[in-house]
Amino acid sequence: METNVIEQVFGKDVFNDEVMQQKLPKDVYKSWKKTLESGEDLDPDIANVVAHAMKEWALEHGATHYTHWFQPMTGVTAEKHDSFLSPATKSTPVLEFSGKELIKGEPDASSFPSGGLRATFEARGYTAWDCTSPAFLREDAAGVTLCIPTAFCSYTGEALDKKTPLLRSMEAISKQAVRIMKLFGYNDVKKVSCSVGPEQEYFLVDRDKYLQRKDLIFSGRTLFGAPAPKGQELDDHYFGSIKERVASFMKDLNEELWKLGILSKTQHNEVAPAQHEMAPIFSTANIATDHNQLVMEVMKKVAKRHNLECLLHEKPFAGVNGSGKHNNWSIVTDTGINLLDPGKKPHENTKFLLFLAAVIKAVDENAELLRLSASNPGNDHRLGANEAPPAIISIFLGEQLEDIIEQIIRGNVSSSIDGSQLDTGVHVLPVLKKDATDRNRTSPFAFTGNKFEFRMLGSSLSIAGPNFTLNTIVADVLQEFADELEAASDFDSAVKDLIKRTVTEHQKIIFNGNGYSDEWIAEAEKRGLPNIRTMVEAIPYLVSDKTVTLFERQNVLTKAELESRAEINYEIYSKTINIEAKTMIDMAGKQYIPAVIRYVTSLADSINSITTACPNADTSVQNELLEKCSSLLAETQKALANLEKVTDEVTEKEEGKEEALFFKDVVFPAMNALRAPIDELEMIVDQAFWPVPTYGDLLFEV
Repeated sequence: METNVIEQVFGKDVFNDEVMQQKLPKDVYKSWKKTLESGEDLDPDIANVVAHAMKEWALEHGATHYTHWFQPMTGVTAEKHDSFLSPATKSTPVLEFSGKELIKGEPDASSFPSGGLRATFEARGYTAWDCTSPAFLREDAAGVTLCIPTAFCSYTGEALDKKTPLLRSMEAISKQAVRIMKLFGYNDVKKVSCSVGPEQEYFLVDRDKYLQRKDLIFSGRTLFGAPAPKGQELDDHYFGSIKERVASFMKDLNEELWKLGILSKTQHNEVAPAQHEMAPIFSTANIATDHNQLVMEVMKKVAKRHNLECLLHEKPFAGVNGSGKHNNWSIVTDTGINLLDPGKKPHENTKFLLFLAAVIKAVDENAELLRLSASNPGNDHRLGANEAPPAIISIFLGEQLEDIIEQIIRGNVSSSIDGSQLDTGVHVLPVLKKDATDRNRTSPFAFTGNKFEFRMLGSSLSIAGPNFTLNTIVADVLQEFADELEAASDFDSAVKDLIKRTVTEHQKIIFNGNGYSDEWIAEAEKRGLPNIRTMVEAIPYLVSDKTVTLFERQNVLTKAELESRAEINYEIYSKTINIEAKTMIDMAGKQYIPAVIRYVTSLADSINSITTACPNADTSVQNELLEKCSSLLAETQKALANLEKVTDEVTEKEEGKEEALFFKDVVFPAMNALRAPIDELEMIVDQAFWPVPTYGDLLFEV
C-alpha cells in the first residue's frame, strides 16, 4: 500500500466543505455557510442549488439512489432508498433531485418505536435534513447510494429519534455557555459546540462458528457457555501483538472509515481474548454520533468480508470482560477555546473553574439520568462487575483538581500541583514529564486533562442519549449560573462565591479512589449517592417532575416525549429478555438436552457392553459419569419447564413497567437457573457430542 493512502482516500465519499466549494457557485456557497453558522432557516432557492450539486457529485461517483438516513428509537439506523429517476415526457429517463427532496422525506412513523406518540393508523412522519452533518456515499451490493443525515419527527412535531433531542441540546448548551462567556468579556464568542470522541470496543469471532450458535445470532451474546481453560488472567491479550487475520480486518476497516471522513485514529487488542478497540479523533457531538453509528455498521460489514463476525453486545461471553464505549466530552467555543482546559495555572483560571463547577453540580443533581442514559439490557451485565465502572455515578478529578477544590472550600486558593519528572533509573531512556495527576479506570465520569470521559456506556449503545443528557443538564446549570451572575453588582466577587458555594454543596460526588471496592459502595451510601443496579430501576427517573421541568426548560424534550421514551425503554428491556428466554428454551430443548441424552445413552451402552463381555470389570467411572450427567439432565429439564412456565406468564402482566419488572425479577433468574446445569454438563460431556462451539473455540480460534 502506498504511504499516502490516508490522504488519497480520506473523505472521498463525503459531500464535505471542500467538495461544496468546488461544486457550488461562490455566492451560493457563501450564503450556505452563513446560514450554517447563524442557524437561520435555509433559503429554498439555496437548497435547490445544493441539492443539484449533491446529485451531480453522487452521479459522478456511480450513485443511482438517495436515502434519508436517520436514527429512530431502535438504536440502529434506518433508511428508505429512492432513485434519482423522475417522470419524463419522452422515453428517455430524467435524473432529478430537488431541494424539497433534500430537505424533507416521509417514512412510516407508526412502524418504529414511538412509546404511544404514534398509533398504527397515524402513520405520517417526516425526516428533516441535518445540514450540519455532511452527506456521504455508501457502496454495497445494491450499488452506490447517497445518504443524507436527517432528524425524524412525527406529523405532530414530536421527536421520534435520537438525533432531534441531541441537536436541541447542542443549541441549549451553546446558548447558555455563550451567556457565561460574555460575562467574562468574550464578546466575539457566538457559538459553543460539544466535542465528542467515542472509543468503541468490540469482539471478533469466526463467522462459521458464530453461525452454529443460535444465541449469538438471535441475542448477540452467549446464553450458555462454560469458561475456557484460559481466559484473560495472564493479561497477555491487552495491547498484545495483533493477529494477522484481525490486522487485515483493521486495515480494511480503517480505509472504509477514512473514505467516510471518520477520523479513525487508534486500534489495539483489548483485555479479553478476541476483544479489540477503535478510537477516533474528536468531532462535534452530532457528527460524532453519526460517525459512531457508521463505525458499528462498517465493522459488521467488513468483518463478514474476512469471514468474521463483529460482536457489539456488552457481554457476549460470561467470565471475561465485556465491551463498553468511553464517551470523551468537552465544550469548545467557535473561537477555539476549550472551556474544560485548566491551563498552566488552573487555580487562577476562574472561567475553567466555573465550567468545572457547573459540570460537578449537573452530574451530582442528575446522577440517575446519566445512569439511565448509559443503560441498555446488555450493560446491566457489566456495570459494577469489576470490569467496568460501578453503577454508582461519581466524578474523578485527580490530585491536582481535587487539591484546588479543597483550597476553594477552605477559602484560600493559592497554588496548583505541577507535574514532576519521571526518572526510570535507566540512563539511556529520556526523562519524561509526568502529568499532574494519575488516571482512574474505575471511575464512571473522569476528568482526563481537558475533557470528561463518561466511561459507563455500553458498546452497542447510540451515543446520542448520553450526550443530549449531558448537554442538557449542564446547560440547565449554566443558565442558573448566568441568571445569578448577570444580576450581580460585582461580577468578580460573585463568580468566586458561586464557585465556592457550588463545589462545597456538591463535593460528595467527587471520588478519586477505587470504584471497584466494597468500601466505596458503603461510602457512597453514606454520601447519599444513588446506586441504581439495573436499567429497569433507572427508567422512572426519566419521567420524574424534576426531569420533565429540566428538559422542558431547555426545550430538549417535552413531557410527552419523555414519557414515550420511558415506555420505549421498558419495551426494549422486556423484548430483549423475552428473545433471550425463548432462544434458551429453543437451544435447551432442541440442542443441549438431545446431545446429553445421546451421551448418557452411549455411556449406558458402554457399561452394558463391558459388563456383558466382562462381568467383573470395574465400570465405576462410567457409572459415576452416567449418574452425574443424568442428575444434571434432570435439573436441566426441570429448569427448562420452569422457564417455559414463567415466560408464558408474561402475557398476564401489563405492558410497560410491570412487564419489565417481571422479566427482571422472575424470568431472568429462571434463565440463569437453566444455564447453570448446562454449563456444568459442558465440562463433562465428550466434545464430540457437544452441539455448539465452546468458548475456547470462539475466543481463541480467529
